[in-house]
Amino acid sequence: MARLTAEEAGGQNVVAFLDMIAHAQGVERFSKQHGYDVLVGGDRFTDYSKHPRLLVWLPKYRIHSTAAGRYQFLWRTWNSLQTRLDLPDFGPASQDRTAIELLRENGSLADIHKGWIASAIRKSRKTWASLPNAGYGQRELPLERLLAVYQKAGGSMA
Repeated sequence: MARLTAEEAGGQNVVAFLDMIAHAQGVERFSKQHGYDVLVGGDRFTDYSKHPRLLVWLPKYRIHSTAAGRYQFLWRTWNSLQTRLDLPDFGPASQDRTAIELLRENGSLADIHKGWIASAIRKSRKTWASLPNAGYGQRELPLERLLAVYQKAGGSMA
């Protein structure tokens, strides 16, 4: 199971932004699979045929969550987008396509293509709780750190 190439994703800036989101979500530290197999809280899953749909208790935040995969999709978000995008599974390419669709929907994809990354992060903050000023009461990474991760992943800024 392969992730999208830069060409399939729409360019290196998009791939770098996806890598930055995965870093912000904290999934890569739990997995050698680039985080595609991570449940919220750090456990892993092996069946990519569908979203795991596991409700996990997060005592630090005092919430339950169904977040899973590289971009920590909640089950209800995934279910809606999988149907709409006609995705076959919860594999890496499907997760990438869904994350790109969320970037399109939140208005940040055009900014990413232009290299306006701070703007794209701001527009994406309500989509991913780990981005600065998301306001969900969870861990948020600072903008400067995210920009550094983005550039290290090969993204360019205007």
